[in-house]
Amino acid sequence: MNQKNHQYPPLCVEIRGPYACFTRPELKSERVSYPVMTPSAARGILEAIYWKPEFGYTVTAIEVLRPIRWASIRRNEVTSMVTLDWVRKAMTDATMRFDVEDDRDQRNTVFLRDVAYRIHAQVRPRPHAGQPEAAYREQFRRRVDKGACFSQPFLGTRECSAVFSKPTGERPEEVTEDLGIMLHSIGYSPAGETYAWFDARLESGVLRVPESGMELAAAPTQTGRGA
Repeated sequence: MNQKNHQYPPLCVEIRGPYACFTRPELKSERVSYPVMTPSAARGILEAIYWKPEFGYTVTAIEVLRPIRWASIRRNEVTSMVTLDWVRKAMTDATMRFDVEDDRDQRNTVFLRDVAYRIHAQVRPRPHAGQPEAAYREQFRRRVDKGACFSQPFLGTRECSAVFSKPTGERPEEVTEDLGIMLHSIGYSPAGETYAWFDARLESGVLRVPESGMELAAAPTQTGRGA
């Protein structure tokens, strides 16, 4: 699975949970999940299990191990975000308050339920790595075996906590579906964030992830919901 010019097979880990929400960026007013996990969410799970600045993960494939099912709930959210400038002012002015009641709004969220995935990824050592790639891979496997993690993995949003385990022999679901434009990765630099996208397709329960995505100036405005 995308092993070109790489001597090791991909690392594998399974992740599952009662709910997941991988929010589609083009739907602003209501949160609606993609039908499957995104590569950026998969990378976040791997980093929650084992992370060091000496290497990164390249997700090569995501397998869907449970039927795609949906659930919808209404949640209380706030309509604005607290900015860094507001926090700085509040730290110097004790009279400043954020009134949740005045800023509250009910919004619908379309979740996935009863999900399970198998993530395939390669370890990519960075130039300053102090150990060979095999050492990082073995440390990752040992942490999975022990159930150890740096932070609690979650499936898209922090409300959707998840558990992980070694790969099983469970076969992917036989589902094929065009998913539309999906977030591939987020890049960070002093100039700000950049977003890369790719045209995603689920083929016999497997989402294959290209080595890199295409940078776009803004989130796409329209795509199929895939639900």
